[in-house]
Amino acid sequence: MARPALRIDAVLVQAVIAGALSFAHLHDLAAAAGQTGWKAWAYPVSVDLLLVAAWRRLRADGPSRLAWCWFLIALVASLGANVATAGLLDLSDVPAWLRILVAAWPALAFMGGTLLAHSPADPSPAPPAPSAPPPDPAPETDHDPAATESSRVPEPVAAPEPEKAPALPTAMPVPAALVSHARKVADDHHARTGARIDTDTLRARLGVPPHLADAIAAQLA
Repeated sequence: MARPALRIDAVLVQAVIAGALSFAHLHDLAAAAGQTGWKAWAYPVSVDLLLVAAWRRLRADGPSRLAWCWFLIALVASLGANVATAGLLDLSDVPAWLRILVAAWPALAFMGGTLLAHSPADPSPAPPAPSAPPPDPAPETDHDPAATESSRVPEPVAAPEPEKAPALPTAMPVPAALVSHARKVADDHHARTGARIDTDTLRARLGVPPHLADAIAAQLA
């Protein structure tokens, strides 16, 4: 069985070249800032380790502010060394602020690596509780109409309410002058028509309310 031919990945080659150049630039910048000997070689290792730790945190736990913050810090340190050693900075006369940054980098990288390794991941929102399923409908069964009718409880028959006795009309006081005038009106009506005056005609002739007309007619009877 033939063995597969070894294929060179172009992306991997580019990563090796970029890593080697960035490693060398960080070493040169650290050496120019006064970090000589093995210390100059430790700086590129520290930057690359912080960059890899932040990237692994992003891949494992998803996007988070902590991982993105330290990833960008390490990326800026790497790119900054590449730009600074490209002829824009005199490595024989490094400014004081750059020496301070290079000297403070080990403590900063240690703090970032500790936070990335020991900080808990951002809690993801809890999924909503599943809603209760609707109750199953009761199974339909064949009912016997006769059994259903026999099992029904007879409804109680409401007792008829007793009839209320009509209220007796209460006597209403009528002024004597009004009764006298009503008697004259009744006599005149009897003289003209030969019949007794009714209550409606008496009320219309006197211009009084119905209950007062009933009281006057009761006294005229």
